[in-house]
Amino acid sequence: MKDATLRLGSVLLLAGLLLAWELACRWLAVPPLVLPPPSAIGRALWQGLASGYFWPHLAATSLELLLGVLAGSLLGFGAGLLLGEHPTLRRLLMPYVVASQVVPKLALAPLFVLWFGFGMTSTVVITALICFFPLMENTLTALQQVPPERLELFRMLGATRAQTLWRLKLPQGLPAILAGLRVAVVLALVGAVVGEFIGASQGLGALVIATQGTMDTALMFAVLVLIAGLGMLAYHATLLLERWLLLPFTRLS
Repeated sequence: MKDATLRLGSVLLLAGLLLAWELACRWLAVPPLVLPPPSAIGRALWQGLASGYFWPHLAATSLELLLGVLAGSLLGFGAGLLLGEHPTLRRLLMPYVVASQVVPKLALAPLFVLWFGFGMTSTVVITALICFFPLMENTLTALQQVPPERLELFRMLGATRAQTLWRLKLPQGLPAILAGLRVAVVLALVGAVVGEFIGASQGLGALVIATQGTMDTALMFAVLVLIAGLGMLAYHATLLLERWLLLPFTRLS
């Protein structure tokens, strides 16, 4: 009952904000080129969906998001396991990993276009690089935060390093690792759209650049609504995956 009330309150808040936006645009006579009212954005969104204009761009961004999340998450998870289990390797490589992440990916986008071509590959690479660090950092941190008494118990039982990793450290750190996945998914969409700004002719990011050229602000806002909707969908899909993975541990508790 409480959850339903909160959802209703969230919907009412959104409706109130849209209504205030609409009235402000009309009463203040704001030029649509500067800030279109929600009604104009809604028409542009409906026309783009109904005509099929948005669907190829939405499909392209969704595929880039999926491939980038998969590649970046697998690499980040693997690197987190490797660095978490080998302290010497962690001290050797961690400064370089951090240095690679502080460089803005937008600055690297022209290089990726040069190396991987103008299209989906360069965008997927940017997306994967953005996903990499949250998974690596959360995995690394989760492996280091196992209670010492549990590690001592496994040592007393004669568990190998692999058994300790798969039966203690990973189950113990799974919530933190999945939290990193949630962050990675949100950032991945940013990476996909930014990559499309420079290195793609199709996708929601490329469509934003196209609407800037035609000065169609309502259509630009409609594309931003699609990006937000895709991000929310990806985030909730990650929540469902998290609940499914944590379900066995919830039953045990």
